[in-house]
Amino acid sequence: MIQYNPAEQQFTKYIFFTGKGGVGKTSVACATAVNLADSGKKVLLVSTDPASNLQDVFELNLDNKGTEIPEVKGLTVINLNPEQAAAEYRESVIAPYRGKLPQSVITNMEEQLSGSCTVEIAAFNEFSDILANDEKREKFDYIIFDTAPTGHTLRMLQLPSAWNTFIDENTTGASCLGQLSGLEDRKDIYKLAVNTLSDSDLTTLFLVSRPDETPLIEVERSANELAELDIKSQNLIINGILEQPDNNDKISKALYSRQQNALKNRPQSLLNMQTYFIPLRSYNMVGTANIRNMLTEDTAEQLEKIETIKNDFLNIENLIDDLYKTNKRVIFTMGKGGVGKTTIAAAIAKGLAERGVKVHLSTTDPANHLSFVNTDGLSVSHIDEKAVLEAYQKKVLNKARQTMGDADLSYIEEDLRSPCTQEIAVFNAFAEIVAMSENQVVVIDTAPTGHTLLLLDATLSYHHEVERTQGNITPAVRDLLPRLRNPQETEVVIVTLPEATPVFEAERLQQDLKRAGITNKWWLINSSLLLTDTQNPFLKSKAQGEKRWIDEVNKLSEGNAVVMKWESS
Repeated sequence: MIQYNPAEQQFTKYIFFTGKGGVGKTSVACATAVNLADSGKKVLLVSTDPASNLQDVFELNLDNKGTEIPEVKGLTVINLNPEQAAAEYRESVIAPYRGKLPQSVITNMEEQLSGSCTVEIAAFNEFSDILANDEKREKFDYIIFDTAPTGHTLRMLQLPSAWNTFIDENTTGASCLGQLSGLEDRKDIYKLAVNTLSDSDLTTLFLVSRPDETPLIEVERSANELAELDIKSQNLIINGILEQPDNNDKISKALYSRQQNALKNRPQSLLNMQTYFIPLRSYNMVGTANIRNMLTEDTAEQLEKIETIKNDFLNIENLIDDLYKTNKRVIFTMGKGGVGKTTIAAAIAKGLAERGVKVHLSTTDPANHLSFVNTDGLSVSHIDEKAVLEAYQKKVLNKARQTMGDADLSYIEEDLRSPCTQEIAVFNAFAEIVAMSENQVVVIDTAPTGHTLLLLDATLSYHHEVERTQGNITPAVRDLLPRLRNPQETEVVIVTLPEATPVFEAERLQQDLKRAGITNKWWLINSSLLLTDTQNPFLKSKAQGEKRWIDEVNKLSEGNAVVMKWESS
C-alpha cells in the first residue's frame, strides 16, 4: 500500500468514490477535489449521497445548481438531493393513476416506489444529466462524484424489459424495479452514462473502506458486482489507518493490532487490487482547512487531556433494565453493517437471561456473527439467508417460466437480486422466530427495513392476492406486522457510531420505521473512544470530536441513548 496523494495520480476525466456509509468517502472525495483545484485544475464535485454532509464540510449552503467555494479557487460543488428527486419522480409516475385505480393499488405503487432503490435511480437520473452535459465536460478538467451506483442499479438499467409500464403482475409481489416505469425517453442518456462508467479511459472508480473486517468484506462484494458489469478500472482506498501504535497506551496498541489483522486477512481479490491508504486523523472533516490537510498532515491540536464533560451517559444495563421492566417480548438491534449490532444483541440477550428471563437469540445476518460471540446458556438460531433466498428464487422462477419469455425472465431474475426481495425471502423463517415470543423473549440481530415491511403489508393486502408472495399465509406471517407495531410488545434498538454519516443514516432508519408504524425508544452509540482510558494525545483529540454526535443522538432519542466504549474485539 502507498499513501493516497492526488498530486501523484493520473486521473481520468470522471472520478467516482463509492463505499458503505461511514467509511469516509465524502471526505476523501472532497479532499481529492480540493487538492486537484489547488494544483490549478478546474474541478466539479458532485454528491448524490442522501446522507451527504457536504454542507458541513465546506460550511456553506449548497444547491443542485453549483456553488463556487471561496477558499478553493477552481472548485465548484453540486449537492444533489436524490430523496427529493425520488419524491418528485414517484409522484410523476403515480399521478396519472389517481382516481382511476383503487386506493389499495395506489398504496401498493407508492410503497414500491419508496425504497432505497428508487432513491438510487433518482440519483442516477441526476448524475446521468451531468455526464451527458457537453458544457460541463468542456468547462471542467475533472468531474468527481461522491457515491457511485451499485451493481444492482446498473443491472436494472440494462434490462430490456425494465422499461415497460409499471408492472402489475410481477411474480414476487414486491418489486424494486417499478421505479423504472415511464423513463423510456431517458434510455439514450442512461446508455451513455453506463458506457462512460465502463470506459477506463474516461472513468476511474475508487472503492473506499475502513481497515476493519466488515467494511472490507462489503467492499469486496461491491467490487465483484461492478467488475461483472465491465467496470474494471477499480482502485481501493483504505481510510483511517493508525500508522504507528503508542506502546505506552493500551488503547492505541489494541486499535493498531485490530486494524493490522483486518488488513492482513482482507479478501484475496482486494489484495490483488491497486491499494492506497489514508492515515487516521484526529479531527472531524469539517472546514476547508481540515479537508485540505486530510491527505497530507494531522493539524489538530494533540490533547493531553480531554475537555471536562459530565459523564452521565446511560449504559447498557439501563437499557436491559428497561426492556426487562417493560416486559418487551420482541427486541431488534438494527443499524448499518459494522456498527456492532450482533455484539449488542448478544449482550442484551445475556443480560435478560441473567435476570431470569427465558430468551431466544437469533440473527438474519448472512455473516452470522453470533458464532463469534459468547452465547453460553442461550437458545440460539441463525436464518441461512442464502439458502432461504435460493429456495425462494427457484420457486418464483419456476412459476415465471410457465408464462414468460426470456426478456421478462431477465427482469424477474434482477428483481430477485434486489435488497428488498432478499429481505422478503427470509420472511417466513423470520416470522416463525418472532412468533416464538409467545413463550419467550426473542432478541433478533438485523431486521427488515421499514420499507420492506410496508412492501409486505401492501402486497398482502393488494386484492388479498397473498398467493403471489407466500402462497398460503401462515399465522406467524399474518400476525407479524401487528406484533411489530405494538410498542408494548416490540422494541427496536438502533445501533450507530459517534460519527456523522452513521448518525445521519440511523436517523433515516428511524424515519423509515415510523412510516411502517413501528416506534423506537432506544439508541445505542457503540465504540466510543471518549469512554476509554486512552492516554494517547492523538486518540484523546479524536475522542473529543465524538461529543457532537453523542449530543445529536441524545436529542434524537429524547435522552434514551446508551454510550458504549470502544473495545479491541
